[in-house]
Amino acid sequence: MPPKSTPEALSQRIHARLLARSQGPAWSTISVHLLSHQPLETNLLVPAVAEPLVVWIVSGSARIEERDIGGEWMPVEVSAGDFYLTQSETPYELRWETSAGEALCVMHLYLGLPIYQRAVAEVWSADSAERFRLADVSGARDEAISGLMGMILKELTEAAEPSEMAVQGIAQALAVHLVRHYGRRGGVASARRGALPAFKLQKVVRMMEAGLDRAFNLESLAAEAELSAFHFSRVFKQSTGSSPSDYFIQLKMAEARRLLRETDRSIIRIALDLGYSSPSHFAQVFRRQVGVSPRDYRG
Repeated sequence: MPPKSTPEALSQRIHARLLARSQGPAWSTISVHLLSHQPLETNLLVPAVAEPLVVWIVSGSARIEERDIGGEWMPVEVSAGDFYLTQSETPYELRWETSAGEALCVMHLYLGLPIYQRAVAEVWSADSAERFRLADVSGARDEAISGLMGMILKELTEAAEPSEMAVQGIAQALAVHLVRHYGRRGGVASARRGALPAFKLQKVVRMMEAGLDRAFNLESLAAEAELSAFHFSRVFKQSTGSSPSDYFIQLKMAEARRLLRETDRSIIRIALDLGYSSPSHFAQVFRRQVGVSPRDYRG
């Protein structure tokens, strides 16, 4: 992280399969994504967003390392039931390798600012909100959090129609538990006021991912976030550490790496599929981003 942590996929693309995500009125105070991660990730930049983020390991085990951007890697061994908590103001880097090449299934839960701030006001006081911060937690285990996250998982994946009363009750209990057990007063007020809310960042990233075969269009992305192009560019870089155009290129190159690894599609075809009319230009961009040519990467 140099500027250090968020949603959905978020400076290189999260190589994950989206299994389920929260949609509808029951989920008004939290945003939830269930993801199946590939066994190996060599470098992932996690964007900052405005909301506290809880990542819960649903299944699998792995050695996960994290660091401030350009800093020293800090490793943690994790398995099902462990969790991460971050309220970091800036993006940070992750890498991992799972045990025995298994997939790593995780659930991301972004706690909406209104419910989080209500919990702070109730547990401490309304005057504490500006000076209150949640601690960063990496690979810890908390049976209360596991129980609450497990109930959220059931509502997300098993309920034909998620119950708004159940989801909101669980979300409130989780917010209060985090504030009681992982918060501290007297810290510096968060500098992350300009970061994009998680749901807006997710919408923009999904729009980028859906248009990897097209040219970059700043105005349409800004409109999706309901911001001016200038303001959008500023807060997007604060959240991700990259400009929107650079992030879009990173998504293209992440998809190129996946296609080179997982398909026998020709390099020319991959270039065209990713919106490059010139294969040589595609190769130049790929080498600049990845460090080797597409042909050498495929091996």
